[in-house]
Amino acid sequence: MKWKKILAATLLTAVFGVGGVAGAAPLQNGESMNLWPGAAPGSENVSFHNKVTERSEDPAHHDRIMTDIDVPHMIAHVPANPNGTALIVGPGGGYARVVMDKESDEMADLLNPEGVTVFILRYRLPSNMHKNRQDVSLEDGQRAVRIVRAHAKEWNIDPNKIGIMGFSAGGHMASSVSTNYDRKVYEPVDAQDQVSARPDFTVLGYPVISMLPEYCHEGTKKRLFGGLSVKKELEEKYSSELHVTAQTPPAFIVCAADDPVVPPVNSIRYFQALRKNGVQAELHVFREGGHGFGLGHKLDTSTSDWQHDLLGWMKDMGLIQ
Repeated sequence: MKWKKILAATLLTAVFGVGGVAGAAPLQNGESMNLWPGAAPGSENVSFHNKVTERSEDPAHHDRIMTDIDVPHMIAHVPANPNGTALIVGPGGGYARVVMDKESDEMADLLNPEGVTVFILRYRLPSNMHKNRQDVSLEDGQRAVRIVRAHAKEWNIDPNKIGIMGFSAGGHMASSVSTNYDRKVYEPVDAQDQVSARPDFTVLGYPVISMLPEYCHEGTKKRLFGGLSVKKELEEKYSSELHVTAQTPPAFIVCAADDPVVPPVNSIRYFQALRKNGVQAELHVFREGGHGFGLGHKLDTSTSDWQHDLLGWMKDMGLIQ
């Protein structure tokens, strides 16, 4: 089998050059890039297209959501002085929508000054009738990691410092990528799919993790499967805590004990699974904060300090200085 690995490495070098994609341009701040060269796998026959809805009545403060996503994409936030670390961020929305303002640009505002290149991921939603609906978010998450890794050299990114982050249902997407990065959920579409989809670290904010009835967020589960009556084998297949291994990336997890939407036990179970498998993990369960607090700018409690805890963890992990 050794010769096959050598041949694969030779082919990658021929296609990408060393560490990146041949002919790729430097990454531009604000650049939007589609994940797939054509129709996304399983979305070839859908009849909807990336709908943006403004929910705010205050023109000075956006509260936009994107629904009916058939063209998943990433928006790059490039720091003035990249340090090699990259983070792909999947905002929440219960698998019914992807929020576009909270849990999005604010992460870039926090991490760009630290040298981190941030990619905001707008992934497809299983609530839409894509083929293989249960896997579309995982497909998009895997593909996003592969694209960033394939372009690492051109984009001033260390291919060994690429993380994925998710809030709420985006946390299910991110934890699914972190535990199922090697699950084949789509046929390779180009040479970028020959690189690893394994994130090097994971950040989770009040995440949906489990699809087991006693732990799940019913809304996310219903949209993932099209209903709540699901065979146990399927519930287990899409419960991230059941797929943690020693190779699962280290994680930083934050939630609030009074979360009325996603039971905090989701975060706890994922943390316990990581530690059981000897994976470095840090969990912060704050006394109050509810659900969807983002960076906590609107909170008057210590929960708003979690962003500083994240920076400390990233420093400990050698991801920022």
